[in-house]
Amino acid sequence: MTPDQPSTESRHFTNCDELLQHLNELLDGTFDSQICQEIEQHLQQCNPCQIVVDTLRKTIAIYREGQPIQLPEEFRKKLHEAIRTRWKNRYSH
Repeated sequence: MTPDQPSTESRHFTNCDELLQHLNELLDGTFDSQICQEIEQHLQQCNPCQIVVDTLRKTIAIYREGQPIQLPEEFRKKLHEAIRTRWKNRYSH
């Protein structure tokens, strides 16, 4: 194998940082089946990564549903005020 050729060896995600770097590809389904299987094996043994992946999947599902979520009025007001304050602090001269 030359440096320009992809490895045909099985790739193992032994650390969480490496797996997390590839989450977009996993969630988009752009990995080949072997890599997906190895990621799934890691997830079976790693609760913190399971939580991250489950949270991302749920977030994507909520986004795809496109249903607006009604915020409590008091929270909405505080959020808008915080955004306005940050905008003024950042962009006012």
